[in-house]
Amino acid sequence: MTVLAQTRPYAAAPAALRHLGPNWYATVMGTAIVATAGAALPVHIPGLPFVWALSAVLLLVLLAARAGHWVFHRDQARAHLDDPAVAPFYGCLSMALTAVGGATLAVGHVWTGTSAAVAVDAVLWSAGLVTGLVAAAGIPYLMVARHRVEPGSASPVWLLPVVAPMVSAAVGPGLVPHLPAGQWQEAMLLACYALFGVSLLATLVMLPMVFGRLITSGPLPLALTPTLFLVLGPLGQSTTAVNQLADVAQGAIGAPYAGAFRAFAVVYGVPVMGFALLWLALAAALVVRAARRGMPFAMTWWAFTFPIGTCVTGAAGLARHTGLAAYEWLAVGLWIVLAAAWAVAGIRTVRGLADGRLLAAPRVARVAQRQGASSDD
Repeated sequence: MTVLAQTRPYAAAPAALRHLGPNWYATVMGTAIVATAGAALPVHIPGLPFVWALSAVLLLVLLAARAGHWVFHRDQARAHLDDPAVAPFYGCLSMALTAVGGATLAVGHVWTGTSAAVAVDAVLWSAGLVTGLVAAAGIPYLMVARHRVEPGSASPVWLLPVVAPMVSAAVGPGLVPHLPAGQWQEAMLLACYALFGVSLLATLVMLPMVFGRLITSGPLPLALTPTLFLVLGPLGQSTTAVNQLADVAQGAIGAPYAGAFRAFAVVYGVPVMGFALLWLALAAALVVRAARRGMPFAMTWWAFTFPIGTCVTGAAGLARHTGLAAYEWLAVGLWIVLAAAWAVAGIRTVRGLADGRLLAAPRVARVAQRQGASSDD
């Protein structure tokens, strides 16, 4: 009788939630960045508030669904934390919160008003900061203490927890002008630079392992090939962060630091954006190779969205501080790629939800993906 009572909540829970992993927050990130990146362009993009509203709705739905996952399928949720392939996606929760907060201030204020947008951004940024720092420290701890990672299995997914503080560093400057002048603004500015350092140094530890795995073991499995675009995340987001911080440094901190921060935005951002474009070319070539070999649709396709969006905002920031029209055109071109990738990933996700493929058990999902690929051909 006791065993029956203990298992009844799991039996009564919506079965669809059992395999809803933290990777689904990528849909929120990918949608929010379309709005934020579009607002950073030198041209007007209509409809961005609707995209922001969609990202906010997706965030609320996923927060509720993931809460249900932990309540009714706690065993599976713990299994996700013990799985080195899934646990790094917990960094997506922080980035989803922060991305929607930033989009609210950048775009949503048109509908909500500035005061409400600042309040929403402050709450979501704070929540994203806490969860991001927990993920940045906690997931690597699990990888060291509990996971058993095989040699040569490094994945771009490993970057997700450590890049979360960088997203906070890039979005935080938007709140600086709304804080009391003096100590509050300076503390926020320097805190964002500290977050920039936390994420940058952790990325410099992880990235050589990812590239080394590609060189020594060859291309990633077909379904994981889109995750190569995740490397663009810390590159584009760090460029965005230093440019956003330079925009608000003048009023938040005195000389000579304000001028130094503006110079650093260009000195750091130009070479890093150059490397981001090199990696984009490499990743795109490997994706084309995988597509020719029958790369199936999976939630990893959302890796084509948020990382490219960070490169859009990074290029737009460099355009502001260098005055070069080339960076403006780069930002516009990358945003067009971002919008196309978001549309494709969104449509395929809706189709996958409709036929039950994306929320099926992993083994069932793989069979359905093969059948779906055959029907698409």
